Amino acid sequence: MWCAVWDFEVSPRQSIGETVMEELRARAAADGVALRVGVVIEHNDAVLMLEHEEHAEGRSPLHLPGTVVRPGESLAGAVVRAVREETGLSVVDIVRHLGSFDYLSGAGKPVRREHFAVEVGDAGPVRVTNYADYRWVPLSGELPVTPSIRRILMNYRQ
Repeated sequence: MWCAVWDFEVSPRQSIGETVMEELRARAAADGVALRVGVVIEHNDAVLMLEHEEHAEGRSPLHLPGTVVRPGESLAGAVVRAVREETGLSVVDIVRHLGSFDYLSGAGKPVRREHFAVEVGDAGPVRVTNYADYRWVPLSGELPVTPSIRRILMNYRQ
């Protein structure tokens, strides 16, 4: 039998504050929505975006790193795991909460995606696993993303 062994550092600084993280988790539980996290990583005035090889028509091929929050997993742990699994980078600080949006999963279940700005120890090398490629997209100008992600990135820029 094969089993996965996770080797993640789940205790970055949390400039955001633990109270904020607990409130977000409690609000999602009260609203009956599953939690996901999305992460903004900036380097040289550009944001790290992940690119699917194929994408549905009308949807952006570019995505922020993110993941499902597992049962019993802290939001901080999910943020760290998402960045490590999808980019190979290490989170050293969860800086701030950028907002959220709700949607229905492919299975029709309600989901809330909470977004966070993080600081990583080093911006490279980026090693994508679940995506075809990555891009550092400049924050100035038009961002090729969905309206929901555009709003999150506008919050980040402010």
